Amino acid sequence: MQTSPPAFRARSRLLPVLLLVLTVFGPVSMDLYLPALPALTRQLDAATSTAQLTVTACLIGLALGQLITGPLSDRFGRSRPLYVGVIGYVVASLLCAVSPSIESLIIARLVQGIAGGAGIVIAQAAGRDIYTGNALIRFYGRLTVIGGLAAIIGPQLGGQLSRITDWRGLFVFLAALGAVIIAVIAVVYRETLPTDRRTVGGFGQIGRHFRTLLDDRRFVGAVLTQGFATAAIFGYLSGATYVLQGIYGLSPQQYALAFGLNSAGFMLFGYLAGRLVEHWSVTGTLAVGLAMAGAGALGLLACGLVALPLPVVIISLLIMVGGVAASTPPTTTIALADYPQLAGTASSLLGMARYAFGGVAAPFVGIAGAATILPLGVVTSLAILLAAIAFVTLARPNRTRSSRRIEVSGVGVG
Repeated sequence: MQTSPPAFRARSRLLPVLLLVLTVFGPVSMDLYLPALPALTRQLDAATSTAQLTVTACLIGLALGQLITGPLSDRFGRSRPLYVGVIGYVVASLLCAVSPSIESLIIARLVQGIAGGAGIVIAQAAGRDIYTGNALIRFYGRLTVIGGLAAIIGPQLGGQLSRITDWRGLFVFLAALGAVIIAVIAVVYRETLPTDRRTVGGFGQIGRHFRTLLDDRRFVGAVLTQGFATAAIFGYLSGATYVLQGIYGLSPQQYALAFGLNSAGFMLFGYLAGRLVEHWSVTGTLAVGLAMAGAGALGLLACGLVALPLPVVIISLLIMVGGVAASTPPTTTIALADYPQLAGTASSLLGMARYAFGGVAAPFVGIAGAATILPLGVVTSLAILLAAIAFVTLARPNRTRSSRRIEVSGVGVG
């Protein structure tokens, strides 16, 4: 019996770890420099609203990067788009560090986001390449856990680095982080999509692949469910600091504790969802997650309609965030499981929806100013309601689905 060399086995064990890192190094670009945003605004003599566009540009870039990279990774394999993305991330981070004006920084942040989006989409697609069944669910559960951990570590690390360097130094740090990831990819990563499983054709064929996915009722339902659920999270991220500090009077340290609690809840329930589905079902786990998120959002809405104490707000936020986390592994699985040959394209649409829906929802939280929690309750409740409608009407299994066969580039998918 032939055995694998020790070096190969070591790389195989490290590959899932690398994929988990790839899924967060792009989003951490948004979080790491937030503590230095006020200083950046002053040094570049920019308006606060203009400086905040550096965050928006990165967000848009993360969505576009996934939409671009996903189909290319199905066509050319995961390795080449991955290297291009991470190398582009390093270059863009250095351009951010030397930007002479706020306008050039916004452009560099857009490019940085596009490059960072490559890591997200390829991590999800490569996971689909190497895992199936319960192992796939567990992997997506781990991605959710790591996403919550990055939300905790990013701002904290940025705050500590800001004590020893300025905002330009933070971008140099991100460039160095990207360089380290390139070195790890060179040692650990081996192509997960064989040549015979890649798609063929040019841009016209890519367009047909997108149409194939968008014609699938359940795929669209999973994308919409995840997009709307993530919109609730972005509403929380954009409004929580005003609610907890401005309305309830928490100090920055107390706010950090509350934020850390919710991020820990996100990690915990994302992990539990990945384990629960092994003993239950994908749709059952998703339904529970949406029910939790809905209960938490309604709690926030009640706090906006009636003056309720701080513990009710904290618990409502925790339940809502935990419910969205629990819904993430099953929706990702529903979206990607039936399209192993289009995992990159499917992942790109899913990732774009997360960031696009979140970017649209976030500004509405501040529509009534910072003196009331009601907009946060309305935005999160409406987002979860729309997610539930998408799940019930589209994402649940179709009884005739198992008898249908889709042909994509000569590959049949049941």
